[in-house]
Amino acid sequence: MPKMKTKSGAKKRFVVRPGGTVKRGSAFKRHILTKKTTKTKRQLRGITAVAKSDIKSVRAMMPYA
Repeated sequence: MPKMKTKSGAKKRFVVRPGGTVKRGSAFKRHILTKKTTKTKRQLRGITAVAKSDIKSVRAMMPYA
């Protein structure tokens, strides 16, 4: 059987932790930052976890993670 391919967009955006949870970066922080408040931009820093309802689809895109 041939190997399954990992979605290249998913491997750039997600990391699977040892416990099985998936971490991701925050959205809405790349451009058009002048109209966003300082508080909003500060809270978008760092990483967050993918929601439980979305983990199954993310894991399907990354079969070997």
